[in-house]
Amino acid sequence: MDIVTIAGLILGLGALMASVVLEGGHISSLFSVPAFVTVFGGTAGATAIGFTLAELKTVPQLLGIAFKEKKYDATNLIVTLVGFAEKARREGLLALEENLAEIEDPFLKKGMQLVIDGTDAELVRSIMETELTFIQERHHKGAAIFEAAGGFGPTMGIIGTVMGLVHVLGNLSEAETLGPSIATAFIATLYGVGSANVFFLPVAAKLKNRSSQQILLHEVTLEGILSVQAGDNPRIVEEKLLAFLAPKARGSIKEQNSAD
Repeated sequence: MDIVTIAGLILGLGALMASVVLEGGHISSLFSVPAFVTVFGGTAGATAIGFTLAELKTVPQLLGIAFKEKKYDATNLIVTLVGFAEKARREGLLALEENLAEIEDPFLKKGMQLVIDGTDAELVRSIMETELTFIQERHHKGAAIFEAAGGFGPTMGIIGTVMGLVHVLGNLSEAETLGPSIATAFIATLYGVGSANVFFLPVAAKLKNRSSQQILLHEVTLEGILSVQAGDNPRIVEEKLLAFLAPKARGSIKEQNSAD
């Protein structure tokens, strides 16, 4: 599990709960079944309208991406590509075919297969850039689902509060229950604003962050594949790919290659 995501969620919810206790309230006062049904049912329904069934089915997978730890290791990727460049210069591109079975990344594997098959460099770039574009589009749609929910949540909370106040105003004769009823009505707004800012929008931000990391790796991969195909000097390949990384990360790769 991604400790940062879990810790952030716990911290956000914990801070809200703690503020209630510090003000002398009770946690039980925050629970309201009608408000829960209105806000989360309404948010789910409104969000569903804007997306296809196939896109909505990816929600469990998207939550897994947000809450599971995943390392994007550009260091090993660059070392691998530089190794391919060295082997290609010594033995030719066809010699890289024996390395295909060891490649786990589908994007890298597809690109290397195109190169080994003798595909024109411009066509390789076109195919891989198209692949990259549609990967970005899928990632965008995934984050958009949670952004939409984050937008509808507060609105549903307001609707729930208005509905609650309508009920309260219809029973003004019961003065002793007026205060608690108004407080209960506003819980819907709390649910809507809270869910949007503690869960839906942060998850969307996490998915965007994961996407940007993966896209960066794919861009490094594409540049490396084309350099291998062009027969560039391994040192030049390394310098090209290091340009994608922060200075600190570049130093660790150079140290690793020096040790080799």
